[in-house]
Amino acid sequence: MEYIVIKNLRKEYMERRKHSRSIENCYVNCGDVNLVLDNISLKFKEGELVCIVGPSGCGKSTMLRIVAGFEKSTSGTVLINNKEVTKPCSDHIFVFQHSALLPWMNVWDNVGLGLRNIRDKEHKHEKIREYIEIVELEGFEQNYPYQLSGGMKRRAELARALAVSPDVLFMDEPFTGLDFLVHKKLREEVVNMHEYFGKTILVVTHDIDDALIMGDRIVIMSRSPSYVKLEQKLDFPRPRDFKKYPELDELRQEIYLMLGVPHAV
Repeated sequence: MEYIVIKNLRKEYMERRKHSRSIENCYVNCGDVNLVLDNISLKFKEGELVCIVGPSGCGKSTMLRIVAGFEKSTSGTVLINNKEVTKPCSDHIFVFQHSALLPWMNVWDNVGLGLRNIRDKEHKHEKIREYIEIVELEGFEQNYPYQLSGGMKRRAELARALAVSPDVLFMDEPFTGLDFLVHKKLREEVVNMHEYFGKTILVVTHDIDDALIMGDRIVIMSRSPSYVKLEQKLDFPRPRDFKKYPELDELRQEIYLMLGVPHAV
């Protein structure tokens, strides 16, 4: 069954320029249209982890925000579980590119944000503990975001997102700004959590290797105005290794060339 259906999605912006003669020096519509997404149609199954890759500025994050209901398309529709997306939904959680932890709350309270409706205090505390343990933040429950490393903040955000048991998890460049080892560790945790919980996850990333290692399916988008250049199912067992699976490495080289990079090392 197709769980997420994107039909003929188009997104354009009206260019705005500074009006030099205006006393307020304000911006006005100049009539030029900037087409970002051009007739995008995609279908994903329930429980899939799909990675969306494309050049910087191609509109992949814009598409993710539209699918999640945070932004309106110019035309086209998005259906999730046969319901048209018109606004954000509490069953569809978005993990933003930059940390969205509330700075005045510690890790424990941030993770518990989505569990405020649970009246049984002990049950609520058990769930918070469970998800903090899943992302290996035991001992940091009372720490505030400013006291955490970048990787720890990302793990706390994942715990908070998963604690509400969303039907869909959207992740926009989830590993941005992390060092190499933390990046690999967090990538592994996302894959493990996907296999454990079986949630539908859409990940936007500029990293081709991340997409090929993580995804059940990969979508390659062109430069703006963006269209789908390649949609490929990834039938390779995890954990994945490019040396172990020559076909996966061949696909990797093909995608690098497709995006204008001559060789993947």
